[in-house]
Amino acid sequence: MAGLLDMHCHLGNAQDRVDEELSRWTEDDRISKLWERDAGLWTGQDEALWLGWLDSVSWMQTQVRGLTHFARQVQGDFADVLLLGMGGSSLCPEVLAVTFGHKAGWPKIHVLDSTVPEQVRRFRNQLDLKRTLCIVASKSGTTTEPNAFGDYFWAEMQEEVGNQAGEHFVAITDPNSSLHKLAKKNGYRHVFLGRSQIGGRFSALSPFGLVPAALMGIDLEVFLNLAKEMVLRCQKPVSENPGITLGVILGVLAKEGRDKVTLVTSPQIWDLGAWLEQLIAESTGKEGVGIVPIDQEDITHADAYGSDRVFVHLRLQNDSNFETNEKMAMLKQAGHPVVEIDIPNEMALGAEFFRWEVATAVAGSILEIHPFNQPNVQESKDFTTQLTSAYEKEGELPKQTPALVDDGIAVFADSANSKCCVADDFQTTFNNHLARIQEGDYVAICAYLDMREEVVEALQELRHVIRDRFRVATTLGFGPRFLHSTGQLHKGGANTVVILQLTSDHLQDLPIPGRKFTFGVLKDAQAMGDALALSQHNRRALRVHFQSDLMGNIKRLVAAVGRL
Repeated sequence: MAGLLDMHCHLGNAQDRVDEELSRWTEDDRISKLWERDAGLWTGQDEALWLGWLDSVSWMQTQVRGLTHFARQVQGDFADVLLLGMGGSSLCPEVLAVTFGHKAGWPKIHVLDSTVPEQVRRFRNQLDLKRTLCIVASKSGTTTEPNAFGDYFWAEMQEEVGNQAGEHFVAITDPNSSLHKLAKKNGYRHVFLGRSQIGGRFSALSPFGLVPAALMGIDLEVFLNLAKEMVLRCQKPVSENPGITLGVILGVLAKEGRDKVTLVTSPQIWDLGAWLEQLIAESTGKEGVGIVPIDQEDITHADAYGSDRVFVHLRLQNDSNFETNEKMAMLKQAGHPVVEIDIPNEMALGAEFFRWEVATAVAGSILEIHPFNQPNVQESKDFTTQLTSAYEKEGELPKQTPALVDDGIAVFADSANSKCCVADDFQTTFNNHLARIQEGDYVAICAYLDMREEVVEALQELRHVIRDRFRVATTLGFGPRFLHSTGQLHKGGANTVVILQLTSDHLQDLPIPGRKFTFGVLKDAQAMGDALALSQHNRRALRVHFQSDLMGNIKRLVAAVGRL
């Protein structure tokens, strides 16, 4: 792969199959079919309607002057920018905010994508709304979470600035959406319009990613010029095409059973995996197949991994890479497939967004699925809507009886999972659940909890204990954000997932203006709806509800694994 100077591929026995597939892409002129928007490259359905992202860089290059002008207009008026979104509308801004940090003289970006009331309240309390610009981001304008955030912060802003609230709000949405209409009605300061041909998880290089980028002071001209170089490279022949090559590697290895793509990043770009996780999982996890992205799982000794892994090391030059390079060398020596991608600097993140969008589309072609839809995401949404509607009528969510209550922990399961797992005590029940893990499975920890640092650290410890004990891949997702990401994979992908859903009582709930239900009720309904959808797909799932002592009971889970 001499033409791919920024990619180093160590594929071992899989190299021959990858080369064969790359040859087929050349022989069938599939690169041209991609750029000609030929739906036959996938399933022949409506894929051609979802390929607007192929031209998004060129389009946004024409918008740089306007975006930069707007950013400079508001630069001195606001100390903070609060982005209210979910999934494809929030993950790219989060990655940029984490990677670039707070640039002096520009507003600080905060991204809210949780309905957990404690988390919403914490965001509210840390901001001076008189000096805050709120961005409501939703392609359809009907997504539950951004709408709830928008309603809450609109009411809070009116309390602070009265009829000037509109000057503190911006919308990013598709033309003629309900959010577009609401923004015009309420006199939002500005509305930035996306394109309906660009799906949410492919929208990083559109207004959904680049409006926040401009507001945090990123030089969009440089950012997009680097992305444009990647666009041009991804139109070249296979031997020089980084997006096609990466996609073929991921697709071929997944079909051979190496479907756990373990993402390893340099410290400065550690959050990039969150965006990649959604792109890969939601695009490929359907029709009983899928690529499982493994993000933020620490690298350990090579013998700890099964034969279902491929490692992708995203290596930022001039970052602290020595220790990780050593670990990658050990994995290569042990025969694990490793792809190393060198990123020159953080301004090249736009180029990475595009490389991976192409790669994901290509992998979808090899897996013979529609990479641009998300049929199983809607299932959880529908269940949640039914539950919140029931709450509005009855004043409470449907009663659920725990299968077990043991010292502050309640266990919930459907009949099939209850029959397999539930015993007279929590330790035995937990043992029975994890005993169902088989070779090639992965364990998904789905936490509808406050995503504060101590909780994240404790659950990271839990996932690593499970990985080391059972030699399987693990994921950690916080609800409801993972519903728009790995949630599709959990339900639509292969039935190789063992799910541990975690919920808790609310220390203090928070009302949503104009709704009969609160943020706490919404979060509970989302967890219950997710569990119902998982049950519908016969997944191995158990819900552990913490009635008290959240941190103590998470540590109890870690200890329970240690006693297996």
